[in-house]
Amino acid sequence: MRNLDRSRARWIRLRMGVLLGVMGLALGGLVAGAYRVQVEDGPLWKDMAEKQRQRRLHIEPKRGTIYDRNGTALAVSVDVPSLSIDIHEMLRGIEAPDVQEATLRDAAARLATGLNLKADELYAKFSVKKHFVWIKRRITVDEAAFARDLGDAKKQAHPVKGLNIEGEGHRYYPGRDLAGPVLGFVAPDGQGKDGLELSMDEELRGRVEEVSGLRDRTGRLIFSNGNTQGDALTGRDIHLTIDEGIQHVAERELGAAQRTYEAKGGALVVVDPNTGEILALASSPGYNPNDYGESEVDARRDRAVTDRFEPGSVMKVFTFAGALAAGTLKPTESIFCEHGSYTIAGALIRDTHLNDWLTPTQILARSSNIGALKIGLNLGEAGLYSAFRRFGFGEPTGLPLPGEASGVLRPRGRAWFEVDTAYASFGQGVSTTTVQLAMAMAAIANGGRLLEPVLVRKVMDARGELVREGVTHVRREVIPPGTARMVTEMLTAVTEDGGTALEASIPGFRVAGKTGTAQKADTKTGKMSNELYTSSFVGFVPAERPRLVIAVMLDEPVIGHAAGSIAGPVFRRTAEATLRYLGVTPNAATAKLSNVTREGDPADSFIASMKPPLPNAPPEGEGAATAEAPAPAAPPMIGPPQEPVRVPDTNGLPARDAVKSILAAGLVPQIEGYGRLVRQSPAAGSSAAKGSAVRLVFEPSS
Repeated sequence: MRNLDRSRARWIRLRMGVLLGVMGLALGGLVAGAYRVQVEDGPLWKDMAEKQRQRRLHIEPKRGTIYDRNGTALAVSVDVPSLSIDIHEMLRGIEAPDVQEATLRDAAARLATGLNLKADELYAKFSVKKHFVWIKRRITVDEAAFARDLGDAKKQAHPVKGLNIEGEGHRYYPGRDLAGPVLGFVAPDGQGKDGLELSMDEELRGRVEEVSGLRDRTGRLIFSNGNTQGDALTGRDIHLTIDEGIQHVAERELGAAQRTYEAKGGALVVVDPNTGEILALASSPGYNPNDYGESEVDARRDRAVTDRFEPGSVMKVFTFAGALAAGTLKPTESIFCEHGSYTIAGALIRDTHLNDWLTPTQILARSSNIGALKIGLNLGEAGLYSAFRRFGFGEPTGLPLPGEASGVLRPRGRAWFEVDTAYASFGQGVSTTTVQLAMAMAAIANGGRLLEPVLVRKVMDARGELVREGVTHVRREVIPPGTARMVTEMLTAVTEDGGTALEASIPGFRVAGKTGTAQKADTKTGKMSNELYTSSFVGFVPAERPRLVIAVMLDEPVIGHAAGSIAGPVFRRTAEATLRYLGVTPNAATAKLSNVTREGDPADSFIASMKPPLPNAPPEGEGAATAEAPAPAAPPMIGPPQEPVRVPDTNGLPARDAVKSILAAGLVPQIEGYGRLVRQSPAAGSSAAKGSAVRLVFEPSS
């Protein structure tokens, strides 16, 4: 600098000062920026970095299992492989857009070939270029092996990168169509869509857990951490009161009857009257929840809880119970049944058979509408309505199933007129469900207590600890125990000689029950149809110490419609098989309750005298013809002996033709199986008393 010109030296010093000043300003800006980034904006950048290097996953818990009362699995969740792909990983290292497109098209074409998919649809998915794209869910073992080979660099010159095979929960029903409408099904998104899968979806699914973890530069999870307790990642197990064995029997017998009589549908409920536990809940036709997409929507409906129908003569049971409890009816009094024809408020009421003086027991046994309406009118509109409400009609039972109907007890906003009361007393103008009928009859069987039905026996968490337990709950006392015993004794006459449900009787057991055959309205004409009927039977066995209440309903049977010969045999076969399954055997000591009295109980003094002998009656009707009684006291009446008839030959005929032939001969068909007839007893050409049963055994054609 000393050898330089003085002016030039000053210029150099000036430039160096400016340069140092600029560098100082730059350094100051850099320090200020670093301070802002690291100190002022530090939390923001830290959060951003965490988001980039961490991955948060929503872990779907394994769905809980549904068991029957004995621990047999009815619905389970299994892991099945599903295939996904990370597009960013597939294209890693490829920058040119045209090469990226070619890579995507090549991968789509190769995957489509082995997975039976369309290449264009796969390419459209890949074009989104996301980290996670489903290729195909719930693939087979062969498809999973194909995908692994396609992504293996040792087996492929140009492997498809980013493929990922992971287990995904899939709902499986081991019993196939067993209890299908009760269980419901689960959609691919894991949501329950019907039945218990829907109503208890929240408990079965469990609680979704969020897990965070580190990932590498390709986005793959390499380490995870989080609170993944067993109870958080597994749904709760549901233990039902349903018994798989009894459910199988109920569905078998109901399905056979529905096919044989060509009914539109049917329902069957088996209840323990002492606890309210549902042992079987059958609906026909049913469906297989494993293949719910191939089933008809109508087949998925649980008819036992959703279908309302007019019960017909079954309601006479509760009319009589209400009248006996109110004191407006005595079990030994006689009621004039107008010789089968009666007019009230311009409406003509007819009985199927001509009756004159009958006791309440005989009215039930012969199902006299006129006798029932007189009892109902004597009880009064308010009393009859109150009795029906006490038995639970007109309100849901409380089953944990979606779509339960409450039934219709009377038109909204108005009371019954006299004719309404008359019709309601024998089951017309009201509607109910099969479950309601079963629970109402259970109140008769258990001594007058209306119970809440119990379908869920207990709920357990993933650690095996009890969450809650279904317990017997008495909704209310509907009738006194003595009245319940009197009604029980009356109902046994229905299944004995002269009653309308002889086909419901079980050898060795006394059966209490009632038939119901109700006309349905024709939707086209708005009038009652002469071709459309609902046939039902509700009863319990053994009558002395009831173990089972069984309600059967068949909707619009084509081959016949009388409940005694259609619904009665379904009750008998279901009850016989269930009693054997439960180990219940006939007890000779209690075979005749009428011979046993309880000291000091006024109800038993009536029971010994309330059942005069009944004449034989044709079981195919709801009532029976009888000779005119000589006095109001309704003395014992013995009908004329039935003339023998020749048993027709039905060998090889289909069910419909065979049943028609037997009915035309004045005999009662007793159906077993379905298909074509292979055996009949008594044999063709032999003689049999008119009204007796002919056993027909059908088998499917080979």
